[in-house]
Amino acid sequence: MTATLRDAVAADLPVITGIYRESVLNGVASYEETPPTEAEMALRFSTITGSGYPYVVALDEAGAVIGYAYASAFRNRSAYRFVVEDSIYLSPAARGKGTGKALLSELIGRCTALGFRQMIAVIGGGHPLSIALHRALGFEQQGLIKATGFKHGRWLDTVFMQRPLGEGTTTTPAAGVYPDTLYRG
Repeated sequence: MTATLRDAVAADLPVITGIYRESVLNGVASYEETPPTEAEMALRFSTITGSGYPYVVALDEAGAVIGYAYASAFRNRSAYRFVVEDSIYLSPAARGKGTGKALLSELIGRCTALGFRQMIAVIGGGHPLSIALHRALGFEQQGLIKATGFKHGRWLDTVFMQRPLGEGTTTTPAAGVYPDTLYRG
């Protein structure tokens, strides 16, 4: 499957909400147990995009949204301002066809261009396919926290993976570069 990628827009939110709903109800990537409403997803979308973080959708050959990905603040303390966390969700029909890899590659490129230095993946349930996807794109496992979530009647582990972006830690970021101006806390 060859997916076309573009910036997500508010009109995509009904489909984005549906994709996330399916993941919340049937998967372990998210530790939410009750799917958020479209209004809540719109609030999350405006917070992320309004803060300047990338939010991308993947389209199938017919132009339908089949997945989405975004980067957001890893934590809200100022010292974390050069670190982003990635999130990727796919419709069931798009899984295992390269769409996740295309979305994550796009996020890596955009976040690097914005001046971020590290990307963190917090993988709920320690899902092997998500770990493999991140590993294929240069992430290394940095930690495993056992039994941190309880969903679908079982305990779930959380895996942390990390990938340097751009110059990573080889240089000190210049004052006033984009991520430095993002932090509003």
